Amino acid sequence: MRKQFRITVNGKSYDVVAEIINEGASAPASAAAVGSASVAAPAAPKPAAPAGGEAGAVPCPLAGRVVAIDKPVGSSVQAGETLITLEAMKMNTTVSSPAAGTVKAVHVSVGDSVEEGQILVTLG
Repeated sequence: MRKQFRITVNGKSYDVVAEIINEGASAPASAAAVGSASVAAPAAPKPAAPAGGEAGAVPCPLAGRVVAIDKPVGSSVQAGETLITLEAMKMNTTVSSPAAGTVKAVHVSVGDSVEEGQILVTLG
């Protein structure tokens, strides 16, 4: 039997379909305890810019490693164009420009490890 669930992780909602394979069987004690545990409210989203309020700052969406700088300093970009490509858990994730502009600074290099919220690029 399949059931559809909406799961929220770090403030982001995901619709998932799960297959129940042992509906009538009793769950192990640890699984039963997890199922009855209360869930804390999601954490507040991190600010897009550093405390100084740097305009045009593009933050890193997740921890990972920089595998490509797709738009070097001086490049004109449109909203949605890929600026940086990251690798996390053997999956590539692109970081897109939130708005049209010019790349004023790139704060990382290929091969750098980056953290969630770290400023990758500044647009002007």
